[in-house]
Amino acid sequence: MAAATNRNRDFRDAQRRKRDEFYTSMSVIEDELQHYTRHFYGKTVYCNCDDPRESNFFKYFAQNFEALGLKRLISTCYRSQNPDVFHSASMDSNSAVYIDYTGTPGAQELGMEHLEISSLEGDGDFRSAESIDLLRQADIIVTNPPFSLFREYVTQLIEYEKHFLILGNMNAVTYREVFAQFQGDNICYGPSIRSGDREFRVPDDYPLNAAGSRVDDKGVKYIRVKGVRWFTNLDFDGRKTELALTRRYDPLGFPKYANFDAIEVGKTRDIPMDYGGLMGVPISFIDHYNPDQFEIVGSSRTLGSPMSEIAPKGTYSPGGPRFYLPNGDGTYRRMYDRIVIRHRRRGNLYEKSKGV
Repeated sequence: MAAATNRNRDFRDAQRRKRDEFYTSMSVIEDELQHYTRHFYGKTVYCNCDDPRESNFFKYFAQNFEALGLKRLISTCYRSQNPDVFHSASMDSNSAVYIDYTGTPGAQELGMEHLEISSLEGDGDFRSAESIDLLRQADIIVTNPPFSLFREYVTQLIEYEKHFLILGNMNAVTYREVFAQFQGDNICYGPSIRSGDREFRVPDDYPLNAAGSRVDDKGVKYIRVKGVRWFTNLDFDGRKTELALTRRYDPLGFPKYANFDAIEVGKTRDIPMDYGGLMGVPISFIDHYNPDQFEIVGSSRTLGSPMSEIAPKGTYSPGGPRFYLPNGDGTYRRMYDRIVIRHRRRGNLYEKSKGV
């Protein structure tokens, strides 16, 4: 029974990975990495979701190995992403591969195809013993991990106390494990992507059934993915800039939720400068979060009371934990995810005025 369960899990993981097999463009990598060059001197970088001859992450660090002053560059992948390229007498066509690069003299002149690539004993899963052993040896992890396994992936990085710069969906901030890191000012979004979508190359057998997908004149497939953001615990210039506020509090303009004592602020730019209580703001607020200016108290996924305890059935749209606003006619509308914040300094004055 245990063996069957493991096989089912492996099959599900393989299916998820196939859907998550996005190749990040060099321009997306370069636009973000330029903000962190000072962090890499003398460090070991590990790209643990990257086929070394397919991945632009590996290519970026190999090409800039000396300029960044790297000590070591490791790249591993979940089985071979391109069996035809890697097949050899010493390497099974379905094997997971890796490279351990230390700035081989002449490698740049010979070209990437001359770098020595080896097989891992296992499947290259980032959770495998082999991958974790390499993770322990690394200083900074930089990659595009499987979006469907993002929660588990970040949890591992936190457990092993690693610095990282990774791509993910911006809504991952709502995951309990990830949100706790944002709340503690241990993770932030990177600066180079704020909104819109990004294009990724996908495998030849990837189904193109989404808007924005295309095939170029060489038959290479691409899809556009919405809500992509960089997640990092590395510092960068301009990370903690105070948000300029211009709105003042007006009870009519900032209604209170029905199931939590906080006001609704629909846009980050509308945060009132003079309100000291709790405020629900969109998750895009994270881009402007300065822990010296604001405190993150929690989120609508954990703080709101069940509407079943507040309003009759049929007066609200059921669903997972969220905040609700009254419509004024005895019904309630369910809001998108909200982060609950308060002014760091004004909030203290507000509590004192209420006798808290």
